[in-house]
Amino acid sequence: MGISILGMGRYVPEQILTNDDFTRFVETNDEWISTRTGIKKRPMAGWEPTWYMGSQAALRAVKAAGIDTADIGLVISCTATSDFHTPSMASVIQNEIGAVNAAAFDLNAACSGFVYAVDVARRFLETDDSLKYVIVVANEALSRFLDFTDRSSCILFGDGAAAAVIEKSDKLFSSALRSDGSGAGLLCARALQVAPEVTQESGFEDKFPDMPLHKLYQNGKEVYKFAVSALPRSFELAAEKINITKDDIDWFIPHQANIRIIETAAKKLGVPMEKFIVTLDHYGNTSSASIPLALSEAIESGVIKRGQKLALIGFGAGLTYGGIILEY
Repeated sequence: MGISILGMGRYVPEQILTNDDFTRFVETNDEWISTRTGIKKRPMAGWEPTWYMGSQAALRAVKAAGIDTADIGLVISCTATSDFHTPSMASVIQNEIGAVNAAAFDLNAACSGFVYAVDVARRFLETDDSLKYVIVVANEALSRFLDFTDRSSCILFGDGAAAAVIEKSDKLFSSALRSDGSGAGLLCARALQVAPEVTQESGFEDKFPDMPLHKLYQNGKEVYKFAVSALPRSFELAAEKINITKDDIDWFIPHQANIRIIETAAKKLGVPMEKFIVTLDHYGNTSSASIPLALSEAIESGVIKRGQKLALIGFGAGLTYGGIILEY
């Protein structure tokens, strides 16, 4: 069973930071950032919480799909930057969009989140005949845990949200999801700490890097090595299942992390860059929102058309990776 994307929507914060703006925080300049990452500017949330960005994207997706929100049976929010440990962002978004009959839960697969969530949505649709629509919402406010003294990481990320309304169909679909937990410490941010009232001295070592609470740590060199292999592998794993080749794909929509990663992955696949949708120059790395932001923009502009075959390929903290091949 496949899926049909009925409508997409996106939302980005009002505040835009250019490369020049970062000279206020760290020693850098536009040329240094542009040549190494391909990023020129990125939206960053000021007052907008993650759930608000997600709900705005979801409302726009619902409008594009032309459906009644009462017919949505499931809301999946993929995010690594929830505003709360509880409740879930999905439950808040469910209320905001009026999906009164829907179940709701969050999914955290970091930058691979949208690929994971769409695959999960398809499985729900396949196993529950009463389920009419699922809405997948990718919403991220990465600026909340960036270390703005670290020029190697803070320049990379942006905030935003995108959503897709999905129903079951007989269209082409294949997916493959993977994780390599041995690299969990290469890209991580701590959350909770032990309360002083119950703190005890111990020799326990959790093997994760020391870092300020809530701040993002990234081993850029090792993540790059993983990424340039994970992106092409994500496509190959999904393609093998349905005997599809790179030549059958009209558009590749990769996770938008770094232009050099995308270029290297394209070279390994033997696919020209002209077949890759790239939006990181104006969004930056928006984690799970990066693939659907690029997909939504390309659909709205008419670049992606109905009937075309798409490959959504991602990687992220975990270390997670995965690919989806579908017909739009």
